[in-house]
Amino acid sequence: MTGIGGALAAALLSTLVTLALLPGTIRMLRQLGAGKSIRAEGPARHAAKAGTPTMGGVVMVGASAAATLALAPDLDVALPLVAGVAAFGLLGSLDDLRALVRRRAMGLRAREKLAGQLLLGAALGAWALRVAPEVSQLSLPFTQARWDLAPLPFVLLAAVATAGATNAVNLTDGLDGLAAGAVALTSAVYAGAALLMDRPSVAIFAASVAGACLGFIWYNGYPAQVFMGDAGSLALGAALMGMAIFTQTLLVLPIVGGLFVAETLSVMAQVTYFRLTGGRRLLRMSPLHHHLELSGWSEPKVVVRLWLAAALCGLLGLWAMLPGLRG
Repeated sequence: MTGIGGALAAALLSTLVTLALLPGTIRMLRQLGAGKSIRAEGPARHAAKAGTPTMGGVVMVGASAAATLALAPDLDVALPLVAGVAAFGLLGSLDDLRALVRRRAMGLRAREKLAGQLLLGAALGAWALRVAPEVSQLSLPFTQARWDLAPLPFVLLAAVATAGATNAVNLTDGLDGLAAGAVALTSAVYAGAALLMDRPSVAIFAASVAGACLGFIWYNGYPAQVFMGDAGSLALGAALMGMAIFTQTLLVLPIVGGLFVAETLSVMAQVTYFRLTGGRRLLRMSPLHHHLELSGWSEPKVVVRLWLAAALCGLLGLWAMLPGLRG
């Protein structure tokens, strides 16, 4: 099944699988004592979330993988996409498990996580290049021009960009439903773009990821019954990266995923300003969503408004892709 029908079927199947598996998963996580530790420097109101089951993202990984492999017409393309999500889901699970064992908010050391992200990102880029050599011909935003990279620079760019994308989604995952909703919207844009480019397997993968996110929001929306953990956020970042690589829109991804870029830049700006001014803060708290919370917005209001921002970024990104589609 291909085309719009295939994408819709993939989204529906992934949503239903996620909805079916999450209740049992939440019960199991509670029995195992897999409760989230809340960082002390976060907003005070978040202390009530301590103990909420985490690592629910493994369900999204499994559901999106199952729907993609069941419906994608080209497994040569589907396999690296699914493998990338699974590999980053495993890396995130290791991070979550270490945090749970140590009973603190942080798991793997930053350099350990970054090394894993770079290695897995390079592997994803190399695999994509092997099955679809044209992926190194990158579309330039708002133009019909292409930037043709040699294999090694492309793989290095894929490694760095994947590390950036996975960390960006991880930083965004700080409010109930925020990251899942934003990734669902971004994935839906990529599903539409892939259909316009006649890349049905990529479209089915993107639709499957969107569907898994929608199913997850049912239990992750405010007040959350489960968190995705790094197992989910790193996997979703890798999913977006895979969509960008196989649609040759690696350079457009920062526009499509503009919300994730804004969240990351807010952290970078906060840290830089703090160091340059000897301890003063640019924002009330970073990332951006915490600043908005502490500015007086309720958590649901922040989430919905940032979802709208993610949708606008997605539409702008689709506009940036259109000249390349016509070319």
